[in-house]
Amino acid sequence: MPNNSSQTLTTAEAYYDSSDADSFYETVWGGEDIHIGLYQDTDVIRDASRKTVETMLNQLVNLDSDSRVIDLGAGYGGSARFIAKKAGCKVTCLNISEVQNERNRDFNREQGLDDLVSVRHGSFEEIPCEDASMDLVWSQDSFLHSNQRDKVLAEIARITAPGGELIFTDPMQADDCPEGVLQPVYDRLDLDTMGSFAYYRQGLSSLGFEEVCCTDLTDQLRNHYANVKKELQDRYGELVSSISPVYMDKMIEGLENWVSAADQGYLAWGILHFRKQQQDPDR
Repeated sequence: MPNNSSQTLTTAEAYYDSSDADSFYETVWGGEDIHIGLYQDTDVIRDASRKTVETMLNQLVNLDSDSRVIDLGAGYGGSARFIAKKAGCKVTCLNISEVQNERNRDFNREQGLDDLVSVRHGSFEEIPCEDASMDLVWSQDSFLHSNQRDKVLAEIARITAPGGELIFTDPMQADDCPEGVLQPVYDRLDLDTMGSFAYYRQGLSSLGFEEVCCTDLTDQLRNHYANVKKELQDRYGELVSSISPVYMDKMIEGLENWVSAADQGYLAWGILHFRKQQQDPDR
């Protein structure tokens, strides 16, 4: 068990290891990708979630079979397997939930990808990798689970090789979000703050990363949480045999908080893509 310095990560680990959460993400998403989707061409959560992976991968023109890749907060590992299949490279999944990790390993065995995709239990606040050992750091909707995002970014900078890339999504607060309005969202996740486009741009720039492309897709965050809420409500009677009503009621309330905050312009989401400069900018 890793020694996590953040209580927020401890809360996240307990949450994702619970049988209710595992059943919810496996059943409602219904696939390998448990993150925010892109709904331009579909209303199906599974398809929209995979579309996000495809869109992110299409930005990575330098990815090949020799690339060293890590997925931080990998969940069930759908993105890692997609990358490994498309590029033929090895991918390390780092994830704090051992319940999700076991499902990830099962998927890898079923799809014959044990040789390319490995799964490690750990925290992105203390990444168990050597310095400059990764050519691509990938993450989807995970960094919000840390209240020490400065430490997360420093760890990413440490493990990324010069010229290597970072691409990620993260539910964030808007750059101009008023203080205090997101407390219902914070409380649900045991957070004090969230990241923002401005925060990530400034933090990564100070660590020697240059921006490749940051695409604001905030409308998709709103669409996603609204779709998940509707799916849960529509299937409530069916799901009650595998997910407790207490969990589902809390989830519906939490999803409504996200939708409401998005409607008021307090949230942000998108694909953020950076490249580590070849040399220290201060030298």
